[in-house]
Amino acid sequence: MEHLDDQERQEVWDTIKDALFNDYIDQFRAEFLELHPYDQAMIFEGLDVDVRMQIYTYLSPEEVADFMEHIDYEEIEPFFSEMDPRFAAQVFAEMSTDDAVDIFNELDKDKVASFLTIMDKEAAQEIKDLLHYEEKTAGSIMTTEFVIVEAGMSIREAMLHLRKEAPDAETIYYTYVIDEDKRLVGVISLRDLIISEDDWLISDVMNERVVSVSVAEDQEEVARMVRDYDFLALPVVDFQNHLLGIITVDDIMDVMEEEASDDYSKLAGISDVDSPDENAFDSAKKRLPWLVILLFLGSITASLIGRFEETLDKVAILAIFIPLIAGMAGNTGTQALAVAVRGIATGEIDKQGKTKMMLREAGTGVITGISCGVLITLVVYFWQGNFFLGLLVGLSILSTLIVATLAGSLVPLIMHRFNIDPAVASGPFITTINDIISILIYFGMATAFMNLLI
Repeated sequence: MEHLDDQERQEVWDTIKDALFNDYIDQFRAEFLELHPYDQAMIFEGLDVDVRMQIYTYLSPEEVADFMEHIDYEEIEPFFSEMDPRFAAQVFAEMSTDDAVDIFNELDKDKVASFLTIMDKEAAQEIKDLLHYEEKTAGSIMTTEFVIVEAGMSIREAMLHLRKEAPDAETIYYTYVIDEDKRLVGVISLRDLIISEDDWLISDVMNERVVSVSVAEDQEEVARMVRDYDFLALPVVDFQNHLLGIITVDDIMDVMEEEASDDYSKLAGISDVDSPDENAFDSAKKRLPWLVILLFLGSITASLIGRFEETLDKVAILAIFIPLIAGMAGNTGTQALAVAVRGIATGEIDKQGKTKMMLREAGTGVITGISCGVLITLVVYFWQGNFFLGLLVGLSILSTLIVATLAGSLVPLIMHRFNIDPAVASGPFITTINDIISILIYFGMATAFMNLLI
């Protein structure tokens, strides 16, 4: 199956649509099921509800489950609501357990209870076991569909067991080894199983140095581990090292996208990224809390300027450079903030050390401050013909950039130290704080050297 571009998908859709409208069930199934599940999902999402209802009668729950896993979980609720409840329950039962749990987390609790009641008991129990784990932890994103063998098995016995369990497993590239107490004691790759002699024991071939994560571990830390170790799957254990599930690389990719989106929205000063089809009221509700906070912080800036009214009366031209200095402070603070938040999110700061990072940012602030300070001093001098005014603006820029750079990198570190998501030190927040600092520096220096300016 090859990936379809938009034009190819439209051509296929035209053929499928013709089969649907003419009730050519066999032709529809042949064309639709030939596609990759992702392309099936893309076509399915663009259909009208009456056409989707027709598809539910043409496909089995297992076939629908295959492409449902490729639809955004936050947008999937309407599809399950329009299905016959028993058909929807069968679709959930055919999905990977972790994917079904992700979708259930987006549904009303009443609907979840209803689906679990009419679902196959075994599948329902597997989903219930995962639903009680806290969101964004290893337990909430793991799957229980994996293959285990016992250390005392022979390679022949393990291969027979693998053939039996493989159809229901999410991945078979790693087979995990447990002891008689169900504790994780090793891992063996599919490659090692294939090349080993039939009469060898699993305990002689397995790798005993297994990297695992706690069921309560944050999903962001799990993503870092998969990235660092280049794993296709990672076992999840409890505090006694009992194997509870595995997290596969496709789930980690979803986590990375989710975390990146979450951090981006916080850096923008909103609680969540707006959906394109979201109404204005919901969008405003997400943005308003931060805007109210920033409104009050901005009023502090206005109050500070009012306190230096006498300075402005004597040297009115100082007002021209307020946006310049405040803007430069906000820009450099936001740059430092982005570097710090990214470093914390990727774990790079822990590796290189917080002190080293702060020294680097301080040096960056000094270099950029001197460069911009000298440049603006010359610009103001030639523009206004007043050397001391140029020097004041230049020194203010120098001091502001150093302080703003340090603030932009220090605030996320402090938040991280107290287990607060550093991304909440958003761009607008840092910008407003640096506005206050820059105004204090600028007018403080102007007041101190008033005699030279008049």
